[in-house]
Amino acid sequence: MLKEHVIHSCRYLLQPIVRFLLKHGVTWSEFGELSKEAYVAVAREDYGVQGRPTNNSRVAMLTGLSRREVSSVRDRLLGADHSPASLQGNRISQILSGWHTDSEFTDDRGRPIDLPATGPTGSLSSLLKRYAGDLPHGAIRKEMQQRGLIEELQNEQLRVLKRDYVYSSLDPEIVRRMGIALHDHAATLEHNLDESRPSAPRFEGIADNISMSPKALGAFQKLVEERGSTFLEEVDGWLAQNETDQTTDANTHTVRMGVGVYFIYDKTEEGQVQ
Repeated sequence: MLKEHVIHSCRYLLQPIVRFLLKHGVTWSEFGELSKEAYVAVAREDYGVQGRPTNNSRVAMLTGLSRREVSSVRDRLLGADHSPASLQGNRISQILSGWHTDSEFTDDRGRPIDLPATGPTGSLSSLLKRYAGDLPHGAIRKEMQQRGLIEELQNEQLRVLKRDYVYSSLDPEIVRRMGIALHDHAATLEHNLDESRPSAPRFEGIADNISMSPKALGAFQKLVEERGSTFLEEVDGWLAQNETDQTTDANTHTVRMGVGVYFIYDKTEEGQVQ
């Protein structure tokens, strides 16, 4: 059944994405909200009539969301709700925020106080009970210590060391480009698999071999970097020579065109089968 193959492929392509999300502190609930937004946005845009957005009832039928959820997500997409509270943040961030802002865990000057491990009030256990939800408190405490967010003092009290949970020191531009690259490749594949599109398929190819020795990694990586860079420089030159001069007509309609090259190295069993 085709749908089963679609689900299997989706599960496989999500694995590196989820690995990236977990590494940078994005929870399942946050990803779930993003997924809802994507479903509603695509259903509204692609399944409307005569260029108009799809109504909420049809979006609900297509996506499996309730009409109330569709309405809420639609309003968020239209900019009706930009408040930070509109999405559930990471639990560790909530704990740190509570420790710095909740009067139970701050002094009379609003500064976070050292907390005993246990106690009905003013303790780490009461803080976690209020802000960690149903997550196991022992695991949360260990995670925060390992990440250098809190430390245990000699008097067995806990001191908070950071106000914010910074997941990564990655340049935001690198993260942005990753999203663009994944989007572009997925959009090309989706275009080619859509038999209803009248336009010609877009070029998409792959060259791989499942019987390679890891010892060939260095040589192959060098080959890809050299040939790939040469190819991309050639394409970049062609694009520059053929781009539209918008200085002569500011109303000229333009589109984005390009090509992407990426290196493949897959050690998973799934990768061996594909």
